[in-house]
Amino acid sequence: MKWFGKKKETKGCCNTDSTAEKSRSAEGRKPAASIQILGSGCAKCSALQKATLTALTELGMETTVDHVTDFAQIAAYGVMTTPALVIEGTVVSCGKQLSVDEIKRLIQKARGQTYE
Repeated sequence: MKWFGKKKETKGCCNTDSTAEKSRSAEGRKPAASIQILGSGCAKCSALQKATLTALTELGMETTVDHVTDFAQIAAYGVMTTPALVIEGTVVSCGKQLSVDEIKRLIQKARGQTYE
């Protein structure tokens, strides 16, 4: 007897279907030259925000970093596991704590730069 039916297969980051169309719709919600931390404000989210600010300082970039705690806005990105990092409207990581070096690589990749 099946109570809940067949489990749906999911793809991409945070168990979502990360299609280009969803990324484009997320870009429409946020300014292109910004970074968002998605999460409830827990210790992991705060640590990701601090590491992101450190990475930006080390790269010599002045970019706004917003901490989004509204679950409706987080769900609009298709994120089901926090903390998540959004660069220029695209979810680049979710559900794990990143190091400063990992964040620097993601920022440079999103902006089309090379990592030194």
